[in-house]
Amino acid sequence: MSYVSAENVLPKELIETIQQYVSGQSIYIPCKEKKVWGSRTKTKQYYKIRNHEICTKYKNGIPVKILATMYSLSEKSIQRIIRTTNEMDDSI
Repeated sequence: MSYVSAENVLPKELIETIQQYVSGQSIYIPCKEKKVWGSRTKTKQYYKIRNHEICTKYKNGIPVKILATMYSLSEKSIQRIIRTTNEMDDSI
């Protein structure tokens, strides 16, 4: 994330008002329109496919310990993926 100097984009009066609350510190001003996580890249799609692969392999008998090694994840992460992916499948 890059920073923009307030002096370059905000009116002096607004800067003085903000300085009453925060002076000399960095603040984050959120976007008006929030983007859904993964909407700009294919990351969300990648993890969905990967998690379904993990569940399929688990259902076909591959142990959690082996899956953790295959996907470079902890056993707890594999268990969470199996649990949450199955819960999502059950709700459909």
